[in-house]
Amino acid sequence: MKKFAMLLPALVILTAFSAALHPPDAAYLQSFEKWKSELIDDLKQNWLPLAGLFWLKPGANTFGSASDNAIILPSGPAHAGVFNRQGDEVTVELEKGVDAKIGGQQQTTAKLYPDADSPESKGPTVIELGSLRMHVIKRGERLGIRLKDLNSEAVRKYAGPIFFPLDMNYRVTGTFSPSDGKRTVDVPNVLGDVTPTPIVGEVHFKLNGQGLTLTALGGDQAKGLTFVISDLTSKTDTYPGGRFLDSDPVVDGKVVLDFNRAYNPPCAVTPYATCPLAPKENRLQLAIPAGEKYDRTHAHH
Repeated sequence: MKKFAMLLPALVILTAFSAALHPPDAAYLQSFEKWKSELIDDLKQNWLPLAGLFWLKPGANTFGSASDNAIILPSGPAHAGVFNRQGDEVTVELEKGVDAKIGGQQQTTAKLYPDADSPESKGPTVIELGSLRMHVIKRGERLGIRLKDLNSEAVRKYAGPIFFPLDMNYRVTGTFSPSDGKRTVDVPNVLGDVTPTPIVGEVHFKLNGQGLTLTALGGDQAKGLTFVISDLTSKTDTYPGGRFLDSDPVVDGKVVLDFNRAYNPPCAVTPYATCPLAPKENRLQLAIPAGEKYDRTHAHH
């Protein structure tokens, strides 16, 4: 009996260790790799090529590659044109002889729709100038020009994301409580803005025996919920402002949260994104060593 009592702690440790290393099956691994490749494609297409973010002042804002412009471009004509901001409206006027497309058309002047309120959700009006792409973004009262360079070195130099080892203990099923449509939470962003955001609902779940709640800031029950979360690893191993997490669809009031798929916001790879940060409701007071890590030694800022 005494020998058995001595073995018991070792058995408990061994059981806990084997649970922590509960391996994912082949189907899960295949699904995870597909998800990761889509994540990398999105970064390479939309975020790593970003080469600038210029907030517009009222009136004229000249742009081109010469140093006397209000907006200095990395390439292209010395004086390409001017952005005019009047209130919440931005127009562009190109210099004579500048070869560019505005909204896919060969034109020299046009109204530019920002990403926030483009017509029929077609996306913002894009200016194509050589390898450069520009469009207006609206953030609170700010209007800015987001610049993308298709020849960006950042895309070529990107080494890929780094993840914690997959751990199926961090894939949990929670209970979804839909919102009444009236409640909002204050969501901060990297610019220092705080936006009251209507919530989709809450998910109640257990992780490592602890009862927890996350507030869904977007998505829907049919397609899946979206969260911005942080945990104690954000002080050491993960992005300080928090990570994004997308769930599976809600089925019969239940939803799967897979923290192995927690991923960094675009701000982790570019200073020209305007990412939301985890609201206080989603700052979990435990460590979640799962999902994407953040390399502080090679951070862009």
